This record gives sequence, C-alpha cells and structure tokens, in this order.
Amino acid sequence: MKNINAFIYYAQSEQASKTVADLKQSPLISTIYLVTTNKELQPLAGCEIVYVDSFQSTQTIKKIAEYSTTDYSLIYLKSTALKLGYFALERMIRIAEDSQAGMVYADYYAQINDNVKNSPVIDYQEGSLRDDFNFGSLMIYNSGALKESAEKMNANQYQYAGIYDLRLKVSQNHPLVHINEYLYTEVEEDTRQSGEKIFDYVDPKNRAVQIEMEQACTQHLKDVGAYLAPKFKTIEFDQGTFEYEASVIIPVRNRIRTISDAIQSVLIQKTNFKFNLIIIDNLSTDGTTEAIDSFKDERLIHIIPKRTDLGIGGCWNLGIHHEKCGKFAVQLDSDDVYSGEDTLQKIVDAFYEQNCAMVVGTYQMTNFEMQMIPPGIIDHKEWTPENGRNNALRINGLGAPRAFYTPVLREIKLPNTSYGEDYALGLNISRNYQIGRIYDILYLCRRWDDNSDASLDIVKMNGHNTYKDRIRTWELQARKRISK
Repeated sequence: MKNINAFIYYAQSEQASKTVADLKQSPLISTIYLVTTNKELQPLAGCEIVYVDSFQSTQTIKKIAEYSTTDYSLIYLKSTALKLGYFALERMIRIAEDSQAGMVYADYYAQINDNVKNSPVIDYQEGSLRDDFNFGSLMIYNSGALKESAEKMNANQYQYAGIYDLRLKVSQNHPLVHINEYLYTEVEEDTRQSGEKIFDYVDPKNRAVQIEMEQACTQHLKDVGAYLAPKFKTIEFDQGTFEYEASVIIPVRNRIRTISDAIQSVLIQKTNFKFNLIIIDNLSTDGTTEAIDSFKDERLIHIIPKRTDLGIGGCWNLGIHHEKCGKFAVQLDSDDVYSGEDTLQKIVDAFYEQNCAMVVGTYQMTNFEMQMIPPGIIDHKEWTPENGRNNALRINGLGAPRAFYTPVLREIKLPNTSYGEDYALGLNISRNYQIGRIYDILYLCRRWDDNSDASLDIVKMNGHNTYKDRIRTWELQARKRISK
C-alpha cells in the first residue's frame, strides 16, 4: 500500500490531538502536518507545523504541494476532531489506485452533540462547479495530481479560493471519485436548516470570497473550452402578435394561506400597457381554487390542467402557450408578492432598455408576516453583463422575480420539474441572449414552513443538488460546442 502525508487544519490543540492520535493508528500515515494561521500554537508530538496566511489560500495549496512527498496527500478541513472508520484509509487508497483518481472522498457520519447521523454526499460530475459542493471534510489527493495542479495556480493568488481552484484544476485531468461508503465521523458545526443555508453566497459579508470564486470558475471554463465571451444576439421584439404586453404567470397547488395576497399584488399594478394574470391551478384541494375564483376580474385567467403529471415547469409551459399569454411572461410564486404597484412596469421597461430575453429583479427576504429577515436584500450583484452567464454556472440561482420574452421562452420551454426548472431556463437563455438586471426591490420573498426548500432532509437535498449539477453538465457540453 502507498503512504500518505496528512495535512490537518490546526486551530485548537485539544481537538487536533484527537485527530492526530486517530491518524497515527494507521500504518499508511507518514508525516502529519499541522497547518495553522496562529503562530502562537506549538507543534504536537510527532507532527510538523506549517504556518500559513489562510487555510484556503493559493499559497497554502502550494505549500501543501511542496510538502507532499508521499504518493497520496490527505487534507482535513475542519478544526474539530476526526474519527476514522475501520481501515478507512486503506479503503480510500485502494479505490484511488483502482480508479486512478485525482482525489477521493467518501460519505461520512455527522456528529451533532451526542447524536450521530448519516451524511451521504453525491457523485462529482463535470457540472459540479458550485464552490460549496460538499465533499465532506476529508479528501485524499493523488500527490502527483496535486503537484501538477498547484504548478498551474500562478495566474491568480487567491486568499479564499485556493481549495476551490485546486479541485477545479485537478478535475480537468483526473476523476474526482466518490466512495459511497461511510468511512469517517466529523463534528457538524453548521446545524441550520437547508432553507437558511442556500443564500450564503449572496450574503454581502461574503462578497470578497465570491469575487475570487468567480475568478477561479471563469478561468476553469476557459481552460476546458466552455467560456462564452460577452457577445449576444439582438432582439427586435417583433416576433408574433400579442393582445397583451405582459402576463404574470402563477403556478399554484394548495396555497390557500398565500394565493390571495399574490393575486392582489398583481391586480393593483399600474402600467401604461395591457396586462393579464394567468394562474395554473395544479389540482388544488385545500380551497385555493375557490379563493382564485373569488376574484371577479376579467384580467385573471384561471386554468385547471387536465393533465396530472405537471410540475412547476410543466405549469409554466401550459401558461406561456395559452393564446392570451402576453409578449412578456413574468414570474410570481404563489406565496410571494410584488413589492409595489410599479413592479410590472419596471420589468417591461427593462426589456426594451437593456435589449434582453430575460430580466431578473431584486427581492427582499421576509417572514410570513412580510417582515424582513436575514440575509435581507438579495440583489445578485455578482451578475455582470460581461461575465454573468459564465458565473451563472457556479451559483445555484439567478434571482427573482424573473421575466421572459415569450417567443424565446416558447422555443426553449421549461423542464417539467418542480425544482431547478427556472435555473435550467436561465442558463439556456444566457447562452445566446443578454439577461437584464433590475436592482430595485421588486419582490417580497416569504420564507415559511411550506417553502419547497425550507427544510429538506439530506436525501432530498442531495437529489436537488445532483439535478442542478446535471443541468450544469448539459450546459457545459453545449457551451463547449458553441465556443469551438
């Protein structure tokens, strides 16, 4: 069997001592390096200490590569104690050898206080470009692949994106292999629900981090031939004949507590053009249907599908292909509301002013009572006209409310799913067309227990992430053909 040099994040001597003791039980471990930013910490017995500026920096990765003298290099990213499974390292090296992996990672057990739960992770694929992709905290790199990749990390010297950049560069020439076996236990420190974590990347305090992550991802897209330069098709806005300038589309199923608020926020819109509201009521059973019918307004078109196999994307396809759908189709979720009476006017104006096939606004997070909650305003300012469509492959969403030029939308269509359908559409549109942005708050996004992503179990969350990675993979494949 091959030998391993271990690099562990050294922040507290008590926890690090436990990790070191556990690692030393394996005969595969050659040298343990304690990587730390704290120069007051002293080496632990039998270990070497490596002082760095940041555990996530480019320089740290280069130091790890320099110290990697064995066949494999173990990197442990947490400061809490690591507990290896029985013959776990032997198993990981065996799979690394058999698969010729550049890096291997495994499912793990997460310890929360006195409870231990299964934490399966997902397979890495070409489109797994999120910088928050969960590998767990323990990864074993082929040292040759690590060194080869570190040598390429010269164009940008990152403070935060070093680990991410390493992973991207290794993946360009080597497989990243998921071992779907539970091989270690780590302490879970982030106990927030899934709905609270998904907005971390748009939190303003993380802006410096996100700028570096975008740079690393953009360079990766250039390296693999999937980068798209800022050249877009022009739209004349004269395709087809439309009775209405705009239609608000609301797919809904069993939202009796919120649907009336959503409808009211549409009907009070003040515009200089003709608009309507198309609601696709996907076989509601809780009184939602009756609530919709209680609005006596000729602008409201209430559709109850005959099909029983429609997800949110399928409902959208039904709405946009309705003969009364307007030139622009504007999104509103059934539990959210527009922030003012001028939202629709601002969105339609943006299409003409920015010559785009899709417009994305800015929204504010609120609780059920419409009171602002953290992280507050979600403006997606990471989007730029020059690089937005490339950076879109790294992030998990494009923002809200979303609106579309209907002829383009009818041509592309949405996948008939209830998760990721809007993201897939945005990526597809951005291949050829500019996506316009509005940085005024147009939308109040309610977070409550019935949100589809409020509190997902690990299996469902993994399913969602796998699907979005698959969307990115398909998009990468398409963009590689375009950029040739």
